[in-house]
Amino acid sequence: MSRIGVFGSSFNPPTLGHAVLLAEAGWQLELEKVIVVPTGEAWHKRPGFAPSAAERMRLAEAAFGNLERIELSSSEVSRDGPSYTCDTLEEIHSLNPDSQIYFLAGSDAALGIGKWHRPDRVLELARFGVAPRSEAAREAVTEAFESLGAGDRVEFFEMPRVDVSSTLVRERIDEARPWKHLVPPEVAEMIENEELYGSKQ
Repeated sequence: MSRIGVFGSSFNPPTLGHAVLLAEAGWQLELEKVIVVPTGEAWHKRPGFAPSAAERMRLAEAAFGNLERIELSSSEVSRDGPSYTCDTLEEIHSLNPDSQIYFLAGSDAALGIGKWHRPDRVLELARFGVAPRSEAAREAVTEAFESLGAGDRVEFFEMPRVDVSSTLVRERIDEARPWKHLVPPEVAEMIENEELYGSKQ
């Protein structure tokens, strides 16, 4: 059975941390490919936050479009209404019925699995590939999954510590501090050329 990764995020904007996670997960979990899914209208965030879903899709394409074994999916960007991981996994599973799906996440996101929309169905559709920040985080994630009777649905992979978040990049742009070294060059070029996040340099 082939293994397919799914990596969803707002990518607001994509960072080098995202790229490292994709590379390490693909290698360590032996994934045939990873489908990158930019969030459309996040159910837990106010709609209308900038950049738009379409612009974030283009940022993700700039960041990852030329990487091997990476596919970009516009399923959530094109879907009306809030984006739920469950709906996205249903769609990907229907297109890849004979593949084992791994949903890729950091430990912070995985810890909240019990509060996701239809978590039982999410765990039925996909195993989780989780990059823990620490041994304590690994134990906490294990406990969270075991509390749902899904201790066998999580697999951990290691990645170098990269403390680069989309929030940090946005803050640095807003404060006119150096930021281009924190994102893929293609993303920096797009942000600058299109003056996203109010960048004017």
